[in-house]
Amino acid sequence: MIAVDAMGGDYAPDEIVAGALAAQREHGVTVLLTGPPAQLRLVIARLGAGSELRVVPAEDVVGMNEGALASFRRPRSSIAVACQLVRRGHAQAIVSAGSTGAIVAIARQRLLSLPGVPRPGLAVVLPTHPRPTVLIDAGATADPKPEMLVQFGHLGVAYAQVALGAVAPRVGLLTIGAEPGKGNQLTRRAHELLASEPEGGALPLAFAGNVEGGDLMAGSVDIIVTDGFTGNVALKTLEGSMRFAATEMRSALTSTRAARMGALLQRRGLRELHDRLDAESYGGAALLGLGGTVVIAHGASTARAVSSACALAASLTRGNITENVRIRLGVQPDRRGSHFLRRDR
Repeated sequence: MIAVDAMGGDYAPDEIVAGALAAQREHGVTVLLTGPPAQLRLVIARLGAGSELRVVPAEDVVGMNEGALASFRRPRSSIAVACQLVRRGHAQAIVSAGSTGAIVAIARQRLLSLPGVPRPGLAVVLPTHPRPTVLIDAGATADPKPEMLVQFGHLGVAYAQVALGAVAPRVGLLTIGAEPGKGNQLTRRAHELLASEPEGGALPLAFAGNVEGGDLMAGSVDIIVTDGFTGNVALKTLEGSMRFAATEMRSALTSTRAARMGALLQRRGLRELHDRLDAESYGGAALLGLGGTVVIAHGASTARAVSSACALAASLTRGNITENVRIRLGVQPDRRGSHFLRRDR
């Protein structure tokens, strides 16, 4: 069961509801929509879904321009209600295309961090060749301590194993040079910790050393670890570069008759390249390290992207990502009971 914030995103609720319906019909994912019932039922009726989708009432909505303070200002928002469904055990994962800052803050408040994970990490998949690369953190924690980068490494390994089927993922640290001494105080200390023997019962990491910005798309490692500020800048730089390259390629392939004929002959390869670089097929970013699975889709998500996000959330749930993180970090479940099942005051 996936709780979908139907009011998060630039094209909510129409595209969100359509994506949730597609996930249910095409991927067999059972969905609960959170948001204003009257508004959502109109959208469901327009889609001809009838009683296929269930709605959990949430009258308040977090705006796309709102940040972390929304967790206190809007305790009954659609994203907060989705988190509460997971906390009470009525859903196993959350999908939202709303404000990233608000989602992170609300999810941290409602689901709480796993033991040994003081801050969550946002994991995104980079379409590298021959296999995808996980970048973490992509914006959840802007100023982590060096120890947190080690935890991000474990979160990334668990994600790569569950979502991508990686057997022995290799971890790299993003900094300004390949040599161990390169970087600022954060990355130099993080390098020392990543290269050291694990502490506190954690499993070992296959640390491959530093990687530079030019290596982001090289596929030389399986997980690239960085702080949320640097990771977010790197990700958006890559997105902008890909859009520019796609525009220039399209222009070049249609500029002359000979170019158009060449593109026609290469259409299969071009289609495969387009599919590999299409962000909507990856389903969004996974917020890891909390007492529940959270997938954050792009704010401009269409129905296809939302459907992919729901499929990713279901895959992470089936792969028991939370338990994998616990095992990697060597922490035991809370024997007093799950902290995210308690009720609101």
